[in-house]
Amino acid sequence: MHHAPAALAADGPDQAVIGAASGLLGQYRSAPGEAFLASPTRTLLTSGVHARVPQDARPLPVRVAETLAAAGRSGIERPLVVGAVAFDRESRVELAVPERVRSAGALRDDPLIALPAPPAEQVDWRIRPVPEPQVYGAGVAAAVERLRGGELSKVVLARTLELSAAEPFDLPAILQRLARRDPGGYTFAVPAGGGRTLVGASPELLVSRRGTAVLANPLAGSVPRSADLGEDVRRAAALLESPKDLHEHAVVVDAIREALAPYCRTLEVPERPTLVRTAAMWHLATTVSGELADPSLSALELACALHPTPAVCGTPTDVAREVIGEVEPFDRGLYTGMVGWGDAAGDGEWVVTIRCAEADERTLRVYAGAGVVDRSDPAAELAETSAKFRTFLDAAGVSR
Repeated sequence: MHHAPAALAADGPDQAVIGAASGLLGQYRSAPGEAFLASPTRTLLTSGVHARVPQDARPLPVRVAETLAAAGRSGIERPLVVGAVAFDRESRVELAVPERVRSAGALRDDPLIALPAPPAEQVDWRIRPVPEPQVYGAGVAAAVERLRGGELSKVVLARTLELSAAEPFDLPAILQRLARRDPGGYTFAVPAGGGRTLVGASPELLVSRRGTAVLANPLAGSVPRSADLGEDVRRAAALLESPKDLHEHAVVVDAIREALAPYCRTLEVPERPTLVRTAAMWHLATTVSGELADPSLSALELACALHPTPAVCGTPTDVAREVIGEVEPFDRGLYTGMVGWGDAAGDGEWVVTIRCAEADERTLRVYAGAGVVDRSDPAAELAETSAKFRTFLDAAGVSR
C-alpha cells in the first residue's frame, strides 16, 4: 500500500497530490476514537477524541453547535464533528470532535485507488440470519396487506445477518475493499460505541451543505447487477421503466422536496430519475439541488428535517415506524440513520447509513432493507435484500 508523505501532513483537502486520499485510507487502523470518511468531495481520517456530543433532551443540532463552539474556544482549529446518528436519533448519537483531522481530495480522483485491495481473508464465518428468510417474507406479505388496505403507502423492512469468527478479523482490510470497489460512493468507518465500529459503503447522500448550496441525492427503486453485460444493461433499462420502482422513487423525491422547500430560496428537482450503479446494484436516483434562504441553517439541521426519508422508513412516517417496530425483530441502531461530518460554519455532508455493518473484533452484524409498496412481491424483496448484502459480504470474503 502506498503511503504518501504529503497525506501525513495535509490538514486541508489537497486535490493535486497523487496518493493522498488512498494514503489516508491505507492508514486507517480501527484504533479507539479513529474515524475514516470518504465522499465524492473529500477524504477524512481523524484521531483522538477532544469532546463527545452529549446525549440529552436538547435538539441534536443545538448539542452539536455547542460542542463545536466549545472546541473552538478551547483551541481546536477548524473543529469538525464526525460520526453517526441512529435511525431513532433521540435514542443514540455517536458523534465527536476529533483531536486531529487529516484530509485529502476525493478517493475517486486519486489514480492509486485503482490498485487492488488486499485479498479477502479466509475466515470461517458462522452466519445466522435475523429474522430467518421465510419469516422476513411473511413480514413483507403482512405489510403488503396493510398497504393494500390504505394504512400507508410505503414501508421499508430490513433484515440482518450476524457473522461471527473464531479469531479477530482485519477490519481495515474490509474497509479497503469497500472503498476500492466503489470509490465514487461514501465509505465510512466510525466508532459505534462499546468498542464497536460502524463500517460501510453507502451510495446515498442524505444532504450536503456548502455555503448556501444544498444537495440531496435520494435513491429508491433498485435491481441487482448482472455479471453478463447484456443482461446488466437490460436490467438497468427495465428499472428506468418499472412502474413499481418509479412509484417508490417518486414517493421519496416528493418527501425530500416537501422537507427542503421551506428552507430554500430555489429548489431544482428533475422530473425523471437517472441511474446510479454500485458494484452490486442499480438504483434510481434524483439529484435535488437548492440554495438556502437562511445561510445560518446548518447541514445537520437540514439532515434532521429530512430524516428519516421514505427511502429508509416509509410514508406516512409515523405509521411506517409502527410497522417496522412490529415486524423487525431487532433494533436498527445506527443502520438507516446518518453518518458524516459537520463544521462550525454549518457546512457538512450527511449520508444515509446503508450497506453497512456494526463490527467488533470477532463479529459483524450486516444490514439490508427493501422498500415495500402495495405491488411488492415477498420473494422479490427477499432477493433484493440478498443482493444488497453482497456489497458487504464480498468485502468480508463471504462467498455465499
